[in-house]
Amino acid sequence: MTADTLLERITDYANRPDPYPLYAELREAGPVVRQADGSYLVGTYHAITTLLHDPRISADPRSRPAAPSGLSEAVPQPPFLRLDDPEHHRLRTLAMRPFGPPHSPGRIDAMRGQIADITKELLEALRDREQIDIVDDFAYPLPVTVICRLLGVPREDEPLFRRWSDVLVESVDVRPEADTTERDRAGQQARAELGQYLVDLAEQRRGHPSDDMLSAFINEPDPALRLSRDELAETAVLLLIAGHETTVNLITNGVLTLLRHPDQLDRLRCDPDLLPSAVEELLRYEPPLHMRERIPLADIDVAGTSIPKGTSVVLALASGNRDPKRFHDPDRFDPTRPDNQHLGFGGGIHLCYGAPLARIEAQTALGALIPHLSTATLVQDPPPYRQSAMLRGPRHLLLEIQQSA
Repeated sequence: MTADTLLERITDYANRPDPYPLYAELREAGPVVRQADGSYLVGTYHAITTLLHDPRISADPRSRPAAPSGLSEAVPQPPFLRLDDPEHHRLRTLAMRPFGPPHSPGRIDAMRGQIADITKELLEALRDREQIDIVDDFAYPLPVTVICRLLGVPREDEPLFRRWSDVLVESVDVRPEADTTERDRAGQQARAELGQYLVDLAEQRRGHPSDDMLSAFINEPDPALRLSRDELAETAVLLLIAGHETTVNLITNGVLTLLRHPDQLDRLRCDPDLLPSAVEELLRYEPPLHMRERIPLADIDVAGTSIPKGTSVVLALASGNRDPKRFHDPDRFDPTRPDNQHLGFGGGIHLCYGAPLARIEAQTALGALIPHLSTATLVQDPPPYRQSAMLRGPRHLLLEIQQSA
């Protein structure tokens, strides 16, 4: 095996349970490693953070020299997550108005009680079960219920957008040397259908607002601050998908990590005040997001490697999180780790929009689960993982629960 096959090996499903030895190999090979398909893989903390803050690096997939045949005319404007400033800043600012500071400073914090109630209801339904799937029974329904309430999406429609969500996540995964034409078409169709569904929901609230974000978007009184129809569709799709996909992995990876580290599980059980720090360590140690793709707008030099304009650059965020030149003893899970400036939420202008909500959900979920994990054992370790290498987490996490006599 050579360094130019690292991305192919990292994205190989066989390595999904433990990609970290490959990330170590990547860091040893250099901050930047050219791959056989012509892309560049970046794996060290400082090189990644430099590129995340470099305005010459684009998040917009349209920055490539040419789109795949037959797709260029059909590709709509991406959501603000995949745009560059100044358009990114404009749309992100408009999307933030009903979500958080400075215009809606209390919305997310006010949801703590709702999140706690939803968590309690989910656990109550599992009380007498001897086997549970943390994903399907808890880690998935919790953030889905939260984001549905936040946006104003009927919870009974979840099967619809789960199907669209699965296709969209698949369409943005990193796949070296693969023909993604059909995958891209399916992703565009799913995005269009989900966008139409969300715009239709918003239109039902025009002139009849309720306390949700779709109502706030569609009833914005200032014409200068309104999202266009396409902007509303893309923004709502992004919030719905991003609002639950990564949090599912964060909670599930958290449960798996704690069960693999019973000493730290006991520590958190005895000292719940460590939970916020533990969640930050989980975001470093087992992050839900492993990679981000970027495209240089000009020829750039990174750590002595020249990267041509328009080339795919894959930032291996999870590798940066385990970089020994940035974190002491990085392969050790330490809930009390100081100076934990991880890359779990990305960085730069695209720092995760929903990070405050994800933190509250993870802290609430794990805080409620920890007292019950002392009688839980893993049915399978490693568990079966999702296909995505970019959004990495177990597809199922079966636990046997020993019921007290």
